[in-house]
Amino acid sequence: MARIEIDDLTKVYDSGDESIVAVEDLDLAVDDGEFLVLVGPSGCGKSTTLRCIAGLEDVTGGTLQFGERDVTDLRGSERDVAMVFQNYALYPHMTVRENIGFGLKLSTKLTAAEISERVESVAEMLGITELLEDKPKELSGGQQQRVALGRAIVREPSVFLMDEPLSNLDAKLRAEMRTELQELQQDLDVTTVYVTHDQTEAMAMGDRVAVMNDGVLQQVGSPEGIYRQPTNEFVANFIGSPSINLLTAEVDGNTLVGPAGFSYRLSDTAPVEGHSTVRVGIRPEDITLTEDGANHATVSVVEPMGNENFCYMELGDHELTARIDPDLRPQAGEEVRFTFDEKALYLFDADSGAALKTKSDAVSPGIGTEVSR
Repeated sequence: MARIEIDDLTKVYDSGDESIVAVEDLDLAVDDGEFLVLVGPSGCGKSTTLRCIAGLEDVTGGTLQFGERDVTDLRGSERDVAMVFQNYALYPHMTVRENIGFGLKLSTKLTAAEISERVESVAEMLGITELLEDKPKELSGGQQQRVALGRAIVREPSVFLMDEPLSNLDAKLRAEMRTELQELQQDLDVTTVYVTHDQTEAMAMGDRVAVMNDGVLQQVGSPEGIYRQPTNEFVANFIGSPSINLLTAEVDGNTLVGPAGFSYRLSDTAPVEGHSTVRVGIRPEDITLTEDGANHATVSVVEPMGNENFCYMELGDHELTARIDPDLRPQAGEEVRFTFDEKALYLFDADSGAALKTKSDAVSPGIGTEVSR
C-alpha cells in the first residue's frame, strides 16, 4: 500500500504547431488505502492523469510520489501498480487461469505452484473458481470484468488504477459491480484511483471525489460535501442527478428577479452584496409544489419513478426539475406554484461561476475543498 502525492502535474501533447494541455498544475494527494474517484466530462484530463500515475504517459512537469518513493521518471513496471482497463484486455487464446496468472509468470520468480495457488485464491475471492478453465469468449461481460480484476489483484500491488472499468456493462450489472468493487477494495485496503465520467458512480463509490474540467482540478472532497458545498457552478451542475436547476437573476435590493416573473426575497443579502446579477441554483429535491408558492411554472412532463416523480416545468425559456411525492401527478400544461427554503439556495457569480452561497445546513466545515486555480 502507498500514499500517492501529485505535485504540480502537467501533461502537454504537442501536435505539429499546436500544443494541447491535457492536465494543468494538478495537486492531489491520495491517502494510503483510500478509494479516490476522478470524475468529469469527456476530455477533462482524468484518464490522462491516471495514465501518468501508471507510468503509461511521461509527465511534462511536476512530480509523482508513492509513499517515500519518487516515481516520476520510473517506468510503469517499476511502480508496483496494477491497472484495470475499460475494455478488459483479456488474451482470447488463454484460459481464465492463464489470463490471471500471466503477469506473475512474466514479472516474478514465483514457481508454477505458487502462481497457481495465488490464482485460485483470487478466483475464490471473486467467485469465478468454476470459470478457471474457460476462455474469454465463453464469459459474460461481468465475468470478464472479474477476470480483469483478478489479474490486477493477484499481483498484490501497492496501488490499484481503474479506468472506467464498468462502462461496458448494462445498468443492472454496473450497480452490482459497483458494490462488489467497493467491498473488494475495503477488504484489500489498497490505495485506489478510479476514473469515471458517471457522476452517480463517483458519488456512490468514492471515499473522496475529485472533479476535473478542461485539465484543471475543480474540487476534491467527500461526495456529500461536494454535492452540498460545490466550489463553483460547474461542480454544482455536474454533480447531482437530475442536475441542479440554474437561472440568471438580477439583484434588486433584497430580491432576486429572474425570468418569467420569477422573484425571491432574501433574508440575508450578504452573499449578493456588490453583485448586480447572479446565477441562482436550486436542487430538484428542494423545490416544493404548493398552492401558496411565490413563483409559478408550467408543467411539461411528469416522469413516474416509483418512489418519486420527476416533474419538468417551463419557466420562460428555462426548464426546471422538481423531485416530488409519487402521489403528486400534475398534468402537462398545468400551471403550478412552487417554493424553496432559503437554506437550500445556491448562488454563483455570474461571470466567474464561483460559489457565493451554498446550502446553509452544510454537513461540516471544509468537507468540500476548493482546489481550482
